[in-house]
Amino acid sequence: MSVESTETNPLRALSPQDLRAHAAEALTRARERSVALTDVDDEDLVRQHSKLMSPLVWDLAHIGSQEELWLVRDVGGREALRPDIDDIYDAFQHARADRPALPLLGPEEARKYVREVREKSFDILETVPLQGRRLTEDAFAFGMITQHEQQHDETMLATHQLRKGDPVLHAPAPPPSRSGPLPSEVFVPGGVFTMGTSAEPWALDNERPAHEVAVEAFFIDTTPVTCGAYAEFLDSGGYEDPKWWSERGWAYRSEHGIQAPRFWKREQDGWWRTRFGVYEKVPAAEPVVHVSFHEAEAYAAWAGRRLPTEPEWEKAARFDPATGRSRRFPWGDEEPTPDHANLGQRHLRPAEAGAYPAGVSPLGVHQLIGDVWEWTSSGFEAYPGFAAFPYKEYSEVFFGGDYRILRGGSFGTDAAAIRGTFRNWDHPIRRQIFSGFRCARDARPSEVA
Repeated sequence: MSVESTETNPLRALSPQDLRAHAAEALTRARERSVALTDVDDEDLVRQHSKLMSPLVWDLAHIGSQEELWLVRDVGGREALRPDIDDIYDAFQHARADRPALPLLGPEEARKYVREVREKSFDILETVPLQGRRLTEDAFAFGMITQHEQQHDETMLATHQLRKGDPVLHAPAPPPSRSGPLPSEVFVPGGVFTMGTSAEPWALDNERPAHEVAVEAFFIDTTPVTCGAYAEFLDSGGYEDPKWWSERGWAYRSEHGIQAPRFWKREQDGWWRTRFGVYEKVPAAEPVVHVSFHEAEAYAAWAGRRLPTEPEWEKAARFDPATGRSRRFPWGDEEPTPDHANLGQRHLRPAEAGAYPAGVSPLGVHQLIGDVWEWTSSGFEAYPGFAAFPYKEYSEVFFGGDYRILRGGSFGTDAAAIRGTFRNWDHPIRRQIFSGFRCARDARPSEVA
């Protein structure tokens, strides 16, 4: 059986009308989120809350600029609305720290611009053929722009976390609690599995193509590492002992005086954190968040374990031993629901470890989608047979270097921008992102059946 023959395209069963409606709904949900994240005072919108991030108003107009480039000009073949701002909102031309000095669109102008672009995009969606061209096949271009907007929405959410002052974001309800006791780790058998995809309609180029990968048998944590477990590392002096850290990690920790996960502070009664303007005691049962790759790697060494490789993570998430196939998501091929995973910033925090039993993988691994991005030990490289599409700047220019792969999404990731094959990457020093991790270990010969 070929690798590709086990995959299904979930959009192929839709009629053209339903496919257009599906794309329109995804675009609308993304825009509603963008509006909510930028529904702040103009002063907040134009301020640079951290040199690590752009002003929110830059992200908003950048979302519109990318949509104009791809949907209005390319897919629709329409006349450019604002060619004069192409350079200003080109993320490769200007570092985040330098963007406040640019002649940015003001708040009202930016809002007006993205509305005008969206009106044209919806008009194009109603008329453009969704076949005959790879960029529009299965409404791919509309899915690509949806994911781009949702990714910037998560970036803007991270900017809100860095913002000082009273809370301006609110969640309607807390996330669910853990449903019951779980084993600490899960055995993943060795052997070949299908990694990546050749059929997922809105998958991005770095997720392609589907290919077979062999991994040795290993054990992986049932859930992400919790704040309580991480606090034990802290309280044992883990940040003061270089033996747990890589040379680069220790140098970075020492140079910047890092003593705990970002936003944590030790008080007389334990560890506290700031979360979107709320100062609260660190919840022991939640996955730890805002840790760098270096911190995750040090914890794993202290615990006598290691970080999983990217293929190990994907096998734990997708491989079904009963059928030998790889699923789209840990729970199956159906799209995520609120029962499966903590996504879309609906709770503004991770849920307790083990809180989503409906999202468990066939092997018994929990919370592989949502809650926290999970660092792996793998660098960002192309899959065999990779081909850049539709532009090299999405993936190809980032291959190599010091990037490390993160998997699974976070509570700030939308369902449209995550799946079992989705690959995120960042520098190993990053801590403002919603990053956590789980550990793995090699299986001993006596543990392999």
